[in-house]
Amino acid sequence: MSTFNGLPAHILLNHFIVVLGPLTAILAILCALWPAVRRRLIWLVLLLALGTVVLTPLTTTAGVWLSARVGPTTPVLANHEQLGATLIYVVAALLATVIVLAAVHVRQERGRTVTITLQAVVAVLVIAAAVTTLVQTYRVGDSGARAAWGNVTSSAP
Repeated sequence: MSTFNGLPAHILLNHFIVVLGPLTAILAILCALWPAVRRRLIWLVLLLALGTVVLTPLTTTAGVWLSARVGPTTPVLANHEQLGATLIYVVAALLATVIVLAAVHVRQERGRTVTITLQAVVAVLVIAAAVTTLVQTYRVGDSGARAAWGNVTSSAP
């Protein structure tokens, strides 16, 4: 899918990533730190993380298609492409840690004990992946905005 309703698909898909990545990351941190939130939201967070992992390569592929059509690659655009290519690894790490957190949740819900050490390690891993997702999503989005808009500082024509 290269276009949607005449617009480049990358332009539309990146909005999903910009919302889903940080939303998933923030909810994952809450689930890691707050058991009451985990009981209510862990399955939603797992679905959001999976959706983000599915949409990220689609967005990247649509971006490659768009880049081939906008003319010569500038250093700013090349930076955006490089950063964008790394995002799949970051969101995949978030998904993996959320899966482990869900496994810990299931184990606890079934009445099995989970050591405090394991809970702490899983929480640290989830938080690390979530913070990395937040930072990298910002970096990719910021570099994309700079590639598209340059250093526009005024709304005056």
